[in-house]
Amino acid sequence: MKIFFNNVFKNYFLLMITLLAEEIIFRVVTNLPILDWTLLRMFIGINIISLLCAAIFSFFGRIGSNILNIIVALFLSIYSVAQAGFKNFVGVFMSFGASTQVGAVKEYIGDYLNSFHWNYWLILVPVVVLTLIYVLFDHRLKVLERNDTIDFSDKFDSDERKELNDKILAKKRKKRAINGKINAIVIALVLSGLYYFSLTASFMQNPLQIETTKQLFAHPDIPDVAMSQFGSSMYLFVDVKSLLLPSQNVEKTAFDDGYVKPEQVISDYTRRIDDTLWEQVAKNEKRSNYKKLNNYFLSQEITDKNDYTGIFKDKNLIVIMMESTNTIVLDERFFPNMHKLYTEGWAWINNYSPRNSCSTGNNEMSGMVSLYTINNSCTANNYRNNVYPEAIFNLFNNSGYTTTSYHNYTEQYYYRATIHKNMGSGHFYGVQELGIPYSNAYKEWPSDVELVEKMLEKTEDQDKFMVWMTSVTAHQPYTMSSEYGDKYLDLFKDTGYDITLKRYLSKLKEFDNAIGALLEGLEDQGKLDDTVIVLYGDHYPYGIKNSVLNTYFDYDVNKQYEVDRIPFIIYNPEIQAQQFDEYTSYINITPTVANLFDLDYDPRLYAGYDLLSSTYPDRVIFANGSWKDKKAFYNAETGKISYVRKDDTYTVEELKEINKTIRDKISMSNLAIKVNYFNYLEKEKEKYVVEEVDPNKDSEENKE
Repeated sequence: MKIFFNNVFKNYFLLMITLLAEEIIFRVVTNLPILDWTLLRMFIGINIISLLCAAIFSFFGRIGSNILNIIVALFLSIYSVAQAGFKNFVGVFMSFGASTQVGAVKEYIGDYLNSFHWNYWLILVPVVVLTLIYVLFDHRLKVLERNDTIDFSDKFDSDERKELNDKILAKKRKKRAINGKINAIVIALVLSGLYYFSLTASFMQNPLQIETTKQLFAHPDIPDVAMSQFGSSMYLFVDVKSLLLPSQNVEKTAFDDGYVKPEQVISDYTRRIDDTLWEQVAKNEKRSNYKKLNNYFLSQEITDKNDYTGIFKDKNLIVIMMESTNTIVLDERFFPNMHKLYTEGWAWINNYSPRNSCSTGNNEMSGMVSLYTINNSCTANNYRNNVYPEAIFNLFNNSGYTTTSYHNYTEQYYYRATIHKNMGSGHFYGVQELGIPYSNAYKEWPSDVELVEKMLEKTEDQDKFMVWMTSVTAHQPYTMSSEYGDKYLDLFKDTGYDITLKRYLSKLKEFDNAIGALLEGLEDQGKLDDTVIVLYGDHYPYGIKNSVLNTYFDYDVNKQYEVDRIPFIIYNPEIQAQQFDEYTSYINITPTVANLFDLDYDPRLYAGYDLLSSTYPDRVIFANGSWKDKKAFYNAETGKISYVRKDDTYTVEELKEINKTIRDKISMSNLAIKVNYFNYLEKEKEKYVVEEVDPNKDSEENKE
């Protein structure tokens, strides 16, 4: 008991036990692994935090240090509760790099709390216990400490004895405080060395992990994996460090010292690209990041053309990113127009829209440029001034199309007027310019029917057009009454579904009506046969509990990111209906469309693939590096793989190679975005362009 007379040790021990209990409960309620080496790393990290806090707080006296200990424990508890709720609500752990999404959660507080699991509040239990210990036992400990110093000698009267005891107690406390601070700091330094060792020690690494633990500590661009490796308390420190000291560098890779350009087997399908200018740029580049990126992209495969190349050449294109739309929208009973496109067009039945920190803006961006956005960042916003010559708009601009983009809401969440312009959109039409009535109250979203009608007015006189539309009516909230959430409720009154699901279905009905208006409008203009419609969803409907969604689906949306299963459809009245079972996501949209329209593009500049290429890897990659294909599902958070069939497995080396390829695609995409690489590449190529000399012009000048 006497060891607790040292206030530094007492506060260290109590905070350490409290934070460790919080971390264990947090991992249990968020389904993160516990019984592995990460628990040891977490324990070391918690000890460092607790030792440093105890040493610093000791300057504020006994009562002050106790209060500060409670404040720190409470803050970290609330942070962990918020992280658990955010992960459940949005699908990823939050990061300060995507702080705007915290504001979004505040606005959707009804849906956020509706999705909240009661067991998340258990994370607060340890700090409650800590507070009770201080309230009920700290005074008793102080009395015991005082009694331990009392001099019972008869040589002094009571006043003298009390004064002497106070002096002895003060000296002991001062000595204990000094020794406690010194010991805490020394031990914290030793543990810091052990913590660094844990980041690099081979036995504490998962060989399949998509990022090394050391890389994650330097720049935690994948919050889900970082949270799994460091725990909530240490992740907070790493995230703040990354925010204050951002880094654009990635660790040394095979692409630093040169590249191996793949051999092309020449055939009638060979896609021929002249690399003369690019190779000049790569040869003369000295800056490490640009050199690395040049070497990486030059080393990628130039996919061949195929039987689908140019099947839509010179047709119009309308791409629609569907807000909060999952496969429920294909139900023929309620949504006949979407069902028509799905059954009469090309449909990918294993398409997913992986969630990240800012799924709507980031997944729209990935659809346009086929790059993996930075997982802990609202990338579309934070890098809105980047320029992308290879974006889908610019590909169609270069082929003589009129390009426009449309969204029926304001710039409150995403700066589309800037983002789309830098992607090459000839003109972005927001809700104000379109003249669509809207409300700043987030519960009332504009009608997608009006969005389609306004778009058709703009394209009516255009001969060759490429349009990007982002819908909004199906957006949450679903917990409260709203115009379109209530408009079609009678259609679903006999379904027995939860009211949140009924309101979602009502909003989807308005979107389905918009698709009907689009088909009818194009038919009336005589353009339907000459127009291709591409549809995909940005993310599943946030705010509806998975247990509620499970009442509709015949599969468990909780398993293997099945909640992220989203429609992907390509429709034109003249094509033969097909269903494809390849695993895919929005990352493959631009290269696939570019091939179908036979546009002039370089497949190496994209992280995605042409889905119809013979070399397509048939795998969907989720934002945290998890992936799924016909053989297996790899969970990047746990580092574990599960197989569809026991006899259909990958070797360890095959898994390492798959994860290395995925790691390179994500890290190089992220680095390219951070340094505005594609804009750099265009400008650098221009330096090596040699102007052709007109011999007739020269002869005329010579005569003069």
